[in-house]
Amino acid sequence: MALIVETVTARTLAGLRAARDGVTDADLVELRLDGVADVDVAGALAGRSRPVIVTCRPEWEGGRFDGSEEARLKLLADALALGAEYVDVEWRADRRVLAPQGAARLVLSHHDFAGVPADLADRVRAMRAERPAVVKVAVTATRLTDTLALRACAAPDVEIDQVLIAMGAPGQATRCWPAGWASRWTYGGSAAPGQMTTAALARDYRVRETTAATAVYGIAGRPLGHSASPAMHNAAFADAGIDAVYVPLESADADDVMAFAEGIGLRGASITVPLKTAIAARTTADRRGPCEPGAVNTIRRGSSGWDGANSDVDGFLAPIDRRGWPLAGRHVVVLGAGGAARAAIAALAGRGATVSVSARRPEASARLAGEFGVAAAAWPPPAGWDVLVNATTAGMWPDVDEAPVPRSAVSGPRVYDLVYNPPETRLLDWARAAGAETVGGLEMLVAQACRQFEWWTGRSAPVGVMARAARAFVTDPARGGAAAAGRRNES
Repeated sequence: MALIVETVTARTLAGLRAARDGVTDADLVELRLDGVADVDVAGALAGRSRPVIVTCRPEWEGGRFDGSEEARLKLLADALALGAEYVDVEWRADRRVLAPQGAARLVLSHHDFAGVPADLADRVRAMRAERPAVVKVAVTATRLTDTLALRACAAPDVEIDQVLIAMGAPGQATRCWPAGWASRWTYGGSAAPGQMTTAALARDYRVRETTAATAVYGIAGRPLGHSASPAMHNAAFADAGIDAVYVPLESADADDVMAFAEGIGLRGASITVPLKTAIAARTTADRRGPCEPGAVNTIRRGSSGWDGANSDVDGFLAPIDRRGWPLAGRHVVVLGAGGAARAAIAALAGRGATVSVSARRPEASARLAGEFGVAAAAWPPPAGWDVLVNATTAGMWPDVDEAPVPRSAVSGPRVYDLVYNPPETRLLDWARAAGAETVGGLEMLVAQACRQFEWWTGRSAPVGVMARAARAFVTDPARGGAAAAGRRNES
C-alpha cells in the first residue's frame, strides 16, 4: 500500500506546528524546516500525532535554507537524535554526520529541476548502494514519456523503499498512481511543481488502494488543470468496485501520449483539446461505439491496436433533449472550429438544424463548414440565430472573465456553453440577463463521460455519482474549482 505524505511549510515555528496539526488526510507529514525563521527542531517535533519526515532543503537543491551546510546538517542530526521517524538528506550533501547511525531512518534524495538526466539509472543505483531506508528521486518531466525513464529505474527491494516522482504537469501520474512507479509513498501539498492536494490523492485517486496491477485510464490533452474528469471517473470506478484509476496525462503531442500509453499499459483514455483529431488518426473507429464525427474523445485498447470513438455527440444532445429544444429547421450558430465544434455540428446537422460555423480564423470556419456541408458565418456572428453554441475554450478556468463574443452579440433565445469550469460562465450570465434559456457544459460533460465509462467497462454508468463528483470539483476551490469561487459576476 502506498502512503500519503503531506508537505507543510511556514515562515515561523508556530506556523509550521499549526500546519502540521491541521493535516487530516495524510499518513506522514513532511516538516520543511527550510524557510522557518525561528527554527527549533525539538519544538517542531513535540506533540506530533503523525510520523514525520524532517527536511531542510538547501537553496542549491531547490529549497530555502541559505545558511551553512554545517548548521543545516546539525538540524537534521538533531532531528534523528530527537526521534524523527525519517530525515531527508540530499545525495549530493556530505552526509557523514548522519551515518551510519541514521541510515535506517534516512531518506536519501536527489532532485533535478532541469529535466531527466541521461545517467538517471546510474544515479539511482549509486543511491541504492548506500542502503538508506528510502531512495527518493524527483526529476522534471516536460513530456509524458519522460516518466518512463523514471519508471525503468523502479526496483522493488524488501529492504530499501523508493519514491520516484516526476515534477511538473506531465508527471502527475507518478504522484496519483505511485504504485505504477513502485513508490512507497507520494507527496501532497503545494511545495513542488505538480503536487496535488492530499484530499485528492486520498479520495479521488485512492492511492492507498491502487497497486501496480490496477487498470489505468486517463485524460490526455493540454491544459488539464480545469478538468473534472479524474474526479468523475475515479468516483465511478470506486462506486462500481472496479480496480482502476483515472489519471491526468498532460500533453499536446499525440505521439507522446500514445508512446506513454504503450509504456504503462493504459487501458483507455478521454481525449480533449488539442488532441481530438490527431489521436483519431492513430485509432480505428469502433462502429459499435458512440458516433465519431472525424475526431475522437475516447480511446480504448482493442485486440489489434487502439479503438477510437466519440461520445461528444450523445453528450451534447442529452441536455437539449432533456429540455425539449426544437432543432429541425432552426438556425444554430456554433462558435469555434475545433474538436468540440465538430461534435456539435455533427449532432445538430443530424437533427435537421440549419448550422453556421463562426470562428476567429475565417479559413478555419470555412474549412470545417465545407467538410460538413454547412454555412460559414462571420465573427462575431450576426443576429438572427435560434441557438448559439460556444464550442471554444473562452471563459474556461483560469480565464474566467473572458467570453467568446461581445455582449452585444448575445441576442437570441437559447445559448449553450460547452465550458463547464466554471459552471456559470460570463456568456451564460449575459444570456440569462437577456432573457435566453441556457445550458451549461457540466451537463454535457457528465453525459459524455457516462458513455465513455460504459464503452470501457460494459457496465451501466453511475450517473448520479459522476454528476455529484463533477459538481463538487468545479465548485470546491480546494479541489480545482477556484474558477467558480473567484469569477466576478457581472450581468
